[in-house]
Amino acid sequence: MTHGFDTPKNHFQLFGIAQSYKLDIAQLELAFRALQAQVHPDKSAHLSDAEQRVAMQRSTLVNEAYQTLRSPIRRARYLLSLQGVDTQEETNTAMPLEFLMAQMEWREAVADAQQARDADALGQLEARMKDETGELEAMLAVKIDSEHDYAFAAGLVRKLRFMERLAEEIDSAYDELDN
Repeated sequence: MTHGFDTPKNHFQLFGIAQSYKLDIAQLELAFRALQAQVHPDKSAHLSDAEQRVAMQRSTLVNEAYQTLRSPIRRARYLLSLQGVDTQEETNTAMPLEFLMAQMEWREAVADAQQARDADALGQLEARMKDETGELEAMLAVKIDSEHDYAFAAGLVRKLRFMERLAEEIDSAYDELDN
């Protein structure tokens, strides 16, 4: 058995950091590296098969927890799940009309820039998309950490999912320009 590894209640406790949307990524990195060194499968090579399986599960847990907390959207989803809130990204596609219209305009602009092979236009769209994503993430921090308005936060996560897909479309458009 790897000593010093108690099963944590949640990912934040695992890394010894405050349960909060807003977090210090550098602190998370340090905690992850320290924990990863502790639970790395190489450390358990001399143990029995059963103990090696437990060590592998711990290593997997540490990696999954790190990936979850590192990603703003996954971190928000996780925090909401700890509060018993489902973001309903798959089932609740109702969005404010204004937001849906903006999404259509974004997609048209990406398609136009891609068709025109206009890397500058794509760059401008990407910068705008990053700004809007940053605004949504800042709002999430307030709604989750300060106001505890989890229903509103779930709506923001659904909006962020749209922005995430838009970022993927912009990346694909860039890839097509490179070919």
